[in-house]
Amino acid sequence: MEKKIPMRQCLGCREMKPKRELVRVVRSPAGEISLDFKGKAPGRGAYVCRSAQCLKKAVKARALERAFSAQIPPEIYERLEQEMEAQDGG
Repeated sequence: MEKKIPMRQCLGCREMKPKRELVRVVRSPAGEISLDFKGKAPGRGAYVCRSAQCLKKAVKARALERAFSAQIPPEIYERLEQEMEAQDGG
């Protein structure tokens, strides 16, 4: 019997992809928003491709704000972009 691969939709390009190929953006129970590269952090999760381009699309469409039902300050988006670029490089 084949193991089922969990699929998630990227908020940037809106494509369904295997969960492992995506980066989870998580809002912790305390309300803090961060990138979760392991996919294990507690809280509400939303998924974005591992490219800064998809993150930018998600930001432009305010997809994260809709997913988390919360206002997201610009400095959070800047930090997410920096984390994404750092992950790409390393």
